Amino acid sequence: MNSTLPPIVEAKDLTVDFAAGRGMIRAVCGVDLSLKPGETLALLGESGSGKSVTLRALMRLHPKSAKIGGGIRVDGEDVLALSPSALRAYRGKTVSMIFQDPGLAFDPVYRIGDQIAETVMRHEGVSRAEGRRRGLELFERVRIPSPERRLDNFPHEMSGGMRQRAMIALALACRPKVLLADEPTTALDATVQIQVLLLLRELQREFGLAIVFVTHDIGVAVEIADRIAVMYAGRIVEGGSVRDVIGNPAHPYTRGLLASRAHGTLGKDERLKAIPGSPPDLAAPPPGCAFGPRCESFIDRCAADIPGNLVIGEGHAARCFRAGGANEMAPQLS
Repeated sequence: MNSTLPPIVEAKDLTVDFAAGRGMIRAVCGVDLSLKPGETLALLGESGSGKSVTLRALMRLHPKSAKIGGGIRVDGEDVLALSPSALRAYRGKTVSMIFQDPGLAFDPVYRIGDQIAETVMRHEGVSRAEGRRRGLELFERVRIPSPERRLDNFPHEMSGGMRQRAMIALALACRPKVLLADEPTTALDATVQIQVLLLLRELQREFGLAIVFVTHDIGVAVEIADRIAVMYAGRIVEGGSVRDVIGNPAHPYTRGLLASRAHGTLGKDERLKAIPGSPPDLAAPPPGCAFGPRCESFIDRCAADIPGNLVIGEGHAARCFRAGGANEMAPQLS
C-alpha cells in the first residue's frame, strides 16, 4: 500500500434508515470511512452492529425504501448520485462484492462459466469466447482444480470452499478497484478459511485492490487487515491500525471482544469472558452511549450524552468518555 495515494473510498457521515412500522430504524449512524488503494479495512463487531448494512450501502444494494444519507465517493464518483445505468457500470467494474453465501452470487440454473462470461460481456463488450477465457484464467488464479471442466459446473456441483473461490473469480472478473467482502469465510472450515484469506491477500497484491472486509472474528481481522473499525449499534466506536486497536484497545467494547476470544487452549478452570447483556434494539435505542447498559466502565454521563471521537494517538480514536483511561471530561471530537 502506498500511503501517499489519495483515498479511493470515502464515506462521510453515512446513515442508513429502514422503514419499520410507523417510523424509521437507523441501522447505520454517522459512519466515516476512508480507504486507499491496496489497503484492507476490517469492519469488526457482533451480528446486528451495522457492518453488512454499511457494506451494502457502499454498493447501493439496499431496497428503494431504505434512505441513505451522508456522502459516498468511490474512485472520484458520487455513488449516491449515480443514475441507474451508471450504477450498473459501477457495480462489478469499479466495486465488486463477495457475499457470505455463494448462493447469493450465482443463479442455480446456469453454468458458472456462462455467468462469469455474461458479466464480462456486459461490462466490457467482449465476445462470449473472451468472457469464458477470462473465467478460465481466473479459475486458474484462484486455484480451482480442473478449471476448464469446472467452468461447466452448476453451482450445486461444487463444494462450499470451491464455490467461494468461484465467487471470488466472479467478483474479480471485470478487474474492479474495490472489493467488498461480507464475511466470506464464515461458513468454511478452518483449513479452507486460511486458504481463502491467503488467496485474497495474494490477489490484492497482484491487482492492487482496496478491500473492505466484514467479520465478527478478531483472528480473521488480524490476519487480513491493515486497519480495523469496530462497530456497535450502527456506529464506529473505535478505529485505528491493527497494532493499535488490538494491542492498545481504547473502547470497553473492543476490550470485551478481545476478552471473549479464546487464545490457545483454555485450562480446566478457565472460562471465556462474555460481554454481559445484549446489543440494543435499534428501534428503541438507549439514551446516551448505546454500549452503556453493558459497560463495566459506565459513568453517569454515559446515560445522558453520546460520546464523540476521542483521539488516542495518530490514526487511533474511540467513541468513549473514558477511552484509554482518559478523564471523562476530556474534550472530544463530534
